[in-house]
Amino acid sequence: MSYLVLARKYRPRNFAQMVGQGHVVQALANALSTQRLHHAYLFTGTRGVGKTTVSRILAKSLNCQGTDGQGGITATPCGVCQACTDIDAGRFVDYTELDAASNRGVDEVQALLEQAVYKPVQGRFKVFMIDEVHMLTGHAFNAMLKTLEEPPDYLKFVLATTDPQKVPVTVLSRCLQFNLRPMAPQTIFDHLEHVLAAESVVFDKPSLHLLARAARGSMRDALSLSDQAIAFGGGQVSEATVRQMLGSVDRSYVFALIEALAQSEGRKVVETVESLRVQGLNAASALEEMASVLHRMAVYQSMGEAAVADSGDPQEAEITRLAALLPVDETQLLYSICLHGRGDLGLAPDEYAALTMVLLRLLAFKPGDGAWHTQSASGTATAEKKSLKSAPEALVSPGPRPGQAPKPSAPLASATFVQMVPPDRPASAQISTNDLVPPGQLLSVHDPAVRHGLDAEPSDKSTPTHRVVGVPMRVQQESRLDQHVAGAVAGFVETEHGAFWQQTVQALVQAQAVNALARELALQSQLIGRDEDQWILRVESESLNQAGSRDRLSQALRDVGFAVNLLVEVGRVSDSPARRNASASAERQQAAEHIIHSNPLVQSWMRDFGAKIVPGSIRPL
Repeated sequence: MSYLVLARKYRPRNFAQMVGQGHVVQALANALSTQRLHHAYLFTGTRGVGKTTVSRILAKSLNCQGTDGQGGITATPCGVCQACTDIDAGRFVDYTELDAASNRGVDEVQALLEQAVYKPVQGRFKVFMIDEVHMLTGHAFNAMLKTLEEPPDYLKFVLATTDPQKVPVTVLSRCLQFNLRPMAPQTIFDHLEHVLAAESVVFDKPSLHLLARAARGSMRDALSLSDQAIAFGGGQVSEATVRQMLGSVDRSYVFALIEALAQSEGRKVVETVESLRVQGLNAASALEEMASVLHRMAVYQSMGEAAVADSGDPQEAEITRLAALLPVDETQLLYSICLHGRGDLGLAPDEYAALTMVLLRLLAFKPGDGAWHTQSASGTATAEKKSLKSAPEALVSPGPRPGQAPKPSAPLASATFVQMVPPDRPASAQISTNDLVPPGQLLSVHDPAVRHGLDAEPSDKSTPTHRVVGVPMRVQQESRLDQHVAGAVAGFVETEHGAFWQQTVQALVQAQAVNALARELALQSQLIGRDEDQWILRVESESLNQAGSRDRLSQALRDVGFAVNLLVEVGRVSDSPARRNASASAERQQAAEHIIHSNPLVQSWMRDFGAKIVPGSIRPL
């Protein structure tokens, strides 16, 4: 006896055996039970979701004779009468299946419709099932429209297609349309577990998870892959053999890649990709697995422990560890890079080189605080940010030397980043080149006497060479942001509840408890009054006074212990967290400018060489 594949052996014989299509089964079962039968049905959906199976079960339900031969239309066909067994075997004379992919012309459709004038021979109804109906020609569709609209009482049409957009609307309007959805991976997993247990096949659950994901919503594909896995594993289904069969990437590689990216270890990323190349694993599968893991990480970062409460994934602990290691914004960026990077694999001459570039793209565009990413000698990507630790920075443009005519101004001229000596450091102390920011073109400083050909005393070799950083200089107008800050400071007046409201809002913002409009409402509002159960806020912009923003801000306050109701009015605001922050920023800016202007070295340059401080170049630390 020849072997019957699992997809055919375990094809559902009645509606009770159907999995994953409860919405279709319920509608058809109720229609059969109440005898409210339509004359034409259209089943749509991707491959392997049960369109042909539902058609055969519907034909059996319409023609079932019961175990005693006295049965009628039923939602539960017996499966043992002659009509049921003949339909399952494909030899029922009143059930006709037409493959429109190979019989798509008007002649084939007319030959089928000629049989419609004859009453059923064996059954109660004639059933015409046309598979892949979208493949019919326009003339074929037109030929069947009249019969499809007003068929004889004993004739039922069942149409099936994977592309309903190609079916004319004149046909769609004459049918009841049911969309069979792709199977969920968990639904496929449960069914495979049942099938393999019935077949007495030894398996492990991780292998079934791999098969369920590889099926991509098709139960037929899942059963076909299970057949292949049983043959490949010699009668057993294990995770290692299924991964080898599918060419899928072990998640240990994915975890290593994500951890290396989180720690900015470019060398480890390249070495891991090289390991994938050596083992011949699929680069596209690596990106797919990474996207799946990043999705779980993003869900955990959003929901916390509730995201893994009912998860049966044994690797969930590792995913939660990586979720805590990678920031939220980098998780989203890496997920987007993985999705879009799959399109780059086919464009590159080497898919592993493309995979390396896709992963290193995160290190090149990694979100952060403006750090410069450089490559160390060992190949590890590191972020080095050389910051001024004790004083603000200023751009000082050199003026004309004594006895020289001033040069005409150019759009871009040389400039210098100056590191000022803090008050607690002697003025004669040397400043290390490590204190200069940002790294740029290094220019040596020569003695003027040597420059004019005069003899100069040799300098001590132990004294470090003075070097300055050459950067372009340009004078910028005051930005709109600075103007907005200046306006906010000008209208700032401290009030009774201002300090308390600023501390509360800063705590909410730092905890990311509010965002978008709710955050702006908190920052731009002034706390007018408060009691035990009600706070009154005032804002200047009517657009911030929205019900959704108020509700989210109220909920955030309740979460931190303030169970109050918010009342928001529109009016003039003089003390808000935004105005307080702007005032503090202005004070720091004034202090920084005072340090620069009062520095003796800067004053000597301005006096002796006519140097000027570039407006807008002073920034507090």
